Amino acid sequence: MVVIDTEKCNGCGLCTTVCPHRLLQIQDDLAGTVDGDCMGCGHCQAVCPTGAIEVEGLAGALGLQRLTESFQAIQPGEYDGSDLVRLMRSRRSCRSYTAEKVELALLEDLVRIGTTAPSGTNSQSWNFVILPERADVEVLGDLTADFFRQLNNQAKNPLYRFLARLFAGDALGNYYRSHYASVAEALREWDEMGIDRLFHGATAAILVTGKRAASCPGEDALLASQNILLAAHAMGLGSCLIGYVVEAMRRSGRMRQMMAIPADEEIYSVIGLGYPAIRYRQVAGRRPVRPRVLHLGSTQSAAAKGESGR
Repeated sequence: MVVIDTEKCNGCGLCTTVCPHRLLQIQDDLAGTVDGDCMGCGHCQAVCPTGAIEVEGLAGALGLQRLTESFQAIQPGEYDGSDLVRLMRSRRSCRSYTAEKVELALLEDLVRIGTTAPSGTNSQSWNFVILPERADVEVLGDLTADFFRQLNNQAKNPLYRFLARLFAGDALGNYYRSHYASVAEALREWDEMGIDRLFHGATAAILVTGKRAASCPGEDALLASQNILLAAHAMGLGSCLIGYVVEAMRRSGRMRQMMAIPADEEIYSVIGLGYPAIRYRQVAGRRPVRPRVLHLGSTQSAAAKGESGR
């Protein structure tokens, strides 16, 4: 997969330093490849100062339709960290949208931006389903509502809850105590008044899936989802992760079939999208966090000294 132009190569060796699988080495003062499986990460191509390396199968451009692409990498420390943090804090879960339609080209750009996320062993095993119209989102909402109607009918039955506790833990009982009432009210509002408590009026949606056989498909899909959320905000859209749909789709074969999700893929996120009807004036606060700081190296060193002194 790696093609080296020996006329351009200056033998600097940077490519051999960054290759995760050590497939590149300097031979006769020029870079060359050795046998092994290339993961197609493109590090060698990105680091080469003379443009001598090409990784076959990797497109240089994402093909964005609504943004101008630049191929010059931003070096560590070159981007304004304050602006990045402000973007992250400014993105809020949107629960109030206008009726304006989101262009398909913009939704396709968001998917391509999602693929710039890191993935385990560079598998890039994610996939995406775009629902470009409000009518499409409503179909998914109806399917989700059908699933939770059935679940609520089971959960409200004491015999079902008893049998579930005997043979499958207390998950159904926990659902009944924590979610049954709010879900029942949301279903009533949807059926009787057309109030959308699920997608909140979002006019489009993106579903993010991952190949089950990948090394860490859930993490890959969620990292791609975060890219989509931040890019959506930067491009003028509101967004919201819809966890209830994910839970329903994981248990409903009918929903998976309707959303064209193959058997070898799992659904990991559903993102509602649209133009926000509300503008926030300042960022919201976050709960303080106190990370656990571990000095394992010094602990091991002290333990080793103690052993040697015995």
